[in-house]
Parts: sequence; structure tokens; C-alpha cells
Amino acid sequence: MPTPHPSKTPQEEALARAEQHFWDPRREWRRLSSEFLGTLLTTVVILGARAIGAQSGEITLAMGFTARGLMTLAAILFLGTISGAHLNPAVTFGFALRGNFPWQRVPGYLIAQLAGAIVAAAIIAAIFGDFVSAGATTPGKGVAAWQAVAIEVVLTAGLLSTILGTASDARNMGTNNAIAVGAYTMLAGFWAGPASGASMNPFRSFAPDLMVWNFSTTWIYFAGPLIGAAIGVGFEWILKGPPTEAGDLAAQGLGPEQDRG
Repeated sequence: MPTPHPSKTPQEEALARAEQHFWDPRREWRRLSSEFLGTLLTTVVILGARAIGAQSGEITLAMGFTARGLMTLAAILFLGTISGAHLNPAVTFGFALRGNFPWQRVPGYLIAQLAGAIVAAAIIAAIFGDFVSAGATTPGKGVAAWQAVAIEVVLTAGLLSTILGTASDARNMGTNNAIAVGAYTMLAGFWAGPASGASMNPFRSFAPDLMVWNFSTTWIYFAGPLIGAAIGVGFEWILKGPPTEAGDLAAQGLGPEQDRG
């Protein structure tokens, strides 16, 4: 006699619903809205902290990165089941390169993230004026461009390794993932913030550069994170091999009957 399948727990049922919603094409507008909102909030926090710090001196660099990490944690917790809370083109690129996220959905995510970052920078510019420039990521004093690129590569490779090791398929979601990614963001800022700005996010760096119309170092924060994301994906392949749909579903407690659409 076949062994009956035990009934799903409420947590497993919630995961199954989240899985269905994440792959349902009719809900793409919700996912893009989620990416826009999450990127806007995380960018507002880090740019706002820098602007207030420059204006009043009451917010330190470490405080700014702590705020960024905590906002990232919160965004994953309340947006992760909707869009996966990528909030970063390097993360979306990494998930797609890993084979967990369809390439045809990448442009929409990138547009939503870029729009969120630009709107965030515009808000900070409207409130604090020229102090938005304090949020720009530039190499620290005595740090050459190639060194800043190398630091961003290392930081983003670590970020992608953390995300891919704790995410559910192509989604940042759940307490463990939120704590891991938020904590890593803080840690990266604490040790590398003074050297490269610890961006790890091309759009987070591009947005304040756009406000002050200075793109002299913007390329650093595209090259470093994208190369780092690819390296992080490479580490994941070495450690775990190629992804399989059966493995993804099993890891989430889902059955093969769930269709991704």
C-alpha cells in the first residue's frame, strides 16, 4: 500500500502559496511594485543617514550602515514572499545566472529597482539639497580605483554567497535569511565602508551620482558588484552543483505538483 502523505503544516501551506504567487505571471505588477518600494526604502535610509550625518555630524558611518542593514532585514521580512526582495540588480543578476530566476523577468526587476533608487535619491535631494552628495559612493582617501573595484568584488561575492546559501529558490524570505543578509550588509559596511563605500549595489550608487550629475566613479560600482555576483554564483556551483527544480521544491517543503507557471 502506498504511504499516505502527511497533511501539510500551516508553514508548509504558506510556503506553497508564496511559491504559487511568486511564479504566477498575473501578479508580476505586484512583484515589480514590491521591488520598487523595497529599493526606495533601503536607498532612502542609507542616503538619508549620510545626508543627516554630513549636515549635523550626529550620524556616524557605522550608524548609517547599521540602519541600512536593519532596513534590509525589515524589507526581506515584509516583501520577501511577494517579489523575493532582491532590491539590487546584482542580486537579480546572480539569481538568474544561477538558474533560479528566469532571464525574461530580469528587465522588469531592474527597471523597478532603478526607479526606486532614483526616486529615493530625489526625495533626499528635495529634503537636504546638496547634502545628497554625501550619499555618493566613492573610493576612500588613498584608495585607487582598482582597489575599490576589488573590494566591491569581494564584498558582493560574499553577499551573493550569503543570499544563495539562505534564500528560498530565487527569493530572499524568512527570518534566517533576513538576519543573515541584514547582518552581512552591516558587517561589510563596518570594515569596507571607509575604503569603497561598501555599495554592493549599482543602482544605490548611480542614484546620488545622477542627482549631482557626477559619474566619474560610477563605473566602479557597476563593475565590482556584477563581477562579484558572478563569482558568488560560481562558489555556489562549486559547493552545491547545478540547481534542480526537484531540489528547490524539496528544500521548501513543496511537492512536485506545484507548477511554477
